[in-house]
Amino acid sequence: MSVASITAPGKRGPEWLTIPVCISLFFLLMILGMAVFGPMILGNGNELNPMMRLKPPSAEAWFGTDNLGRDIFARTVSGARNSVIVGVTTAALVLLVGGALGVIAGYFHWADMVLMRVADGLMAIPGILLAIALVSLLGGGLVTVIIAIAVPEIPRTARLLRSVVLSIRELPFVMASVSVGSATHKIILQHIVPNAIGALMVQATYVCAAAVLSEAALSFLGVGTPPDVPSWGNVVASGKDYFRLAPWIIAFPGIMLSILVLSINILGDQLRDQLDPRLTKRRP
Repeated sequence: MSVASITAPGKRGPEWLTIPVCISLFFLLMILGMAVFGPMILGNGNELNPMMRLKPPSAEAWFGTDNLGRDIFARTVSGARNSVIVGVTTAALVLLVGGALGVIAGYFHWADMVLMRVADGLMAIPGILLAIALVSLLGGGLVTVIIAIAVPEIPRTARLLRSVVLSIRELPFVMASVSVGSATHKIILQHIVPNAIGALMVQATYVCAAAVLSEAALSFLGVGTPPDVPSWGNVVASGKDYFRLAPWIIAFPGIMLSILVLSINILGDQLRDQLDPRLTKRRP
């Protein structure tokens, strides 16, 4: 068991419950609470107050104010909702579509060549450029941003699941089911999908973190969520011209974005270790 594991005196605690995991869970729950309850308590942070322009952090404005006198703390808290919605929704959409395509490509040889060549074509285009093109084509809005971020991630997830399914379909119990004439859909649902779900869950954490970063990048470039909807990306963008004078406009949303992505990645690494016993056996 890891030295960093949390254990009660005289008792053996769960091996996965390490200090980094506990800290990550704490921050994730905190950000989730901000996303759910923050806007209801603080509003969306769009209230203008010219008398409070570019004020540093204080008891009145915890994270300071921007060039329009808007409270950075309220805008950062409100922006958490946008990031959480985009991350979770994009991950669910990518896993549903990409996972289904990966299973089909891995199990049916006739579909493999077609689906993987299309995936290769999409993966050849940089994800952020493809997302910008889709947003420009479909227009702004949260739904458009989710679709634009999900499209580049679907072929990566499909290729991952394809490789997993190709390994699973050669296992003895799957071959036995095929030899006795089991229906194809039963083999997929009873044997292939349950054994591939671990890799899919680990991929979900990567997609969620990547979606949060991509949404922030799109909003920073001005092609993501509308300016009247607070997002960590457009809050940072609003402060880039005042960085030397008011660095807190960029610092606090950037710190929250880093904490969220790092926490998701730590939990993803721990989940991968738990679902793949071979990684644990390799450790000294």
